[in-house]
Amino acid sequence: MNLLLLSSSRAKNSDYLTPNLAWIKQHLSQVSSVLFIPYAGVSLSYDDYFNKVQQALAVLPVRVDSIHHAACAKTAVLEAEAILIGGGNTFQLLNLLYKNDILELIKKRVTTGMPYIGWSAGANIAGATIRTTNDMPIVEPPSFKALHFLNAQLNPHYTDFVPADFHGETRDMRLAEFMVLNPTTPIIGIPEGCALQCSHSNITVLGEDGAYWFLNGDKEAIATGTEIISQYGHLLSEPLLPASC
Repeated sequence: MNLLLLSSSRAKNSDYLTPNLAWIKQHLSQVSSVLFIPYAGVSLSYDDYFNKVQQALAVLPVRVDSIHHAACAKTAVLEAEAILIGGGNTFQLLNLLYKNDILELIKKRVTTGMPYIGWSAGANIAGATIRTTNDMPIVEPPSFKALHFLNAQLNPHYTDFVPADFHGETRDMRLAEFMVLNPTTPIIGIPEGCALQCSHSNITVLGEDGAYWFLNGDKEAIATGTEIISQYGHLLSEPLLPASC
């Protein structure tokens, strides 16, 4: 698979997608167009979301199309050279992928080689399920099962920061609860400004802050440049049969 899973669209006070442009350019270097899926947008219209992404990627030699402009969502996925899924609400994103019956179609195309880029919610759905998303469940999708490119859970926007006088559950506490009930399922926490790049049958950590590995109650920092599969074992899902209409 050819995956670029970005924690966030911004890092610190950056412009939209600016910290990720070099990674995105490299990831799309073999294609001339990419299909954007804005389904995670809730308070932002699809047109406004598309225009925002299109403007941010205008410096790249790649045409950006949006699935909401297509007459048929399935045909758009079948004909796409690459897929780009943005952030927003993960529950709404997954719900609409099911509603439009394109979840398995995207998985088939990506597991057989089509480049995939996702940030925030778009990265979260690359894991086995969305049970480690940070979002509020504003809608109930048919299932929490996601694209399952990786045999792991993902947690974009990961942070262990605890504000002064904060008395709610921290991110680490929420992930610890998941591990109590799912002790054999790994979680990869991706801090803002960082990413996971999957190519050549390995997953490499990008970004200066690295990533974090959670499993069975333990937490371990993963340094930038680490090849996760080499260190932690097999995490990639098996390719599915080529997609057919």
